Amino acid sequence: MKIEERLSALGLALPPVVTPPPGVVLPFQFVRIVGKRAIISGHGPQNPDGTIAEPLGKVGKDLDVAQGYIAARLTALSILGSLKRALGDLDRISAWVKVLGMVNSAPGFNQQPSVINGFSDLINELYGPVVGAHARSAVGLAELPFNIPVEIEGEVELNI
Repeated sequence: MKIEERLSALGLALPPVVTPPPGVVLPFQFVRIVGKRAIISGHGPQNPDGTIAEPLGKVGKDLDVAQGYIAARLTALSILGSLKRALGDLDRISAWVKVLGMVNSAPGFNQQPSVINGFSDLINELYGPVVGAHARSAVGLAELPFNIPVEIEGEVELNI
């Protein structure tokens, strides 16, 4: 389990399933496996206990780029936690294919790629430049669910 060893060496832990706000139902799968692909639903930043991580709000107003970067890194851990539960072993991932990073952006904020680098940098650090390499978009949105600063979805290819 190379990936989990790398996470441990970095002092990082995977959070449990997200705890949504009271009254919120999430009627979808966080990871949908289809053949040799795992399609990853949108995830946000989580605390180690599964709750939604703060600070909340718009990057460029309520959070700066560095805080957005950390939120994207926490979102990577959230996604890895879901993949671990779905796959049983994070080393089953043979390629990170595509990532869509969405940033809850204040008007005029245009540094979305710098924010989503928090996700990409961690994935590349864990998986290396071949498996970790991924196509990516980083876009700004007017609002995100629960006022989270970052939401990320993606797709990975699997070793069967």
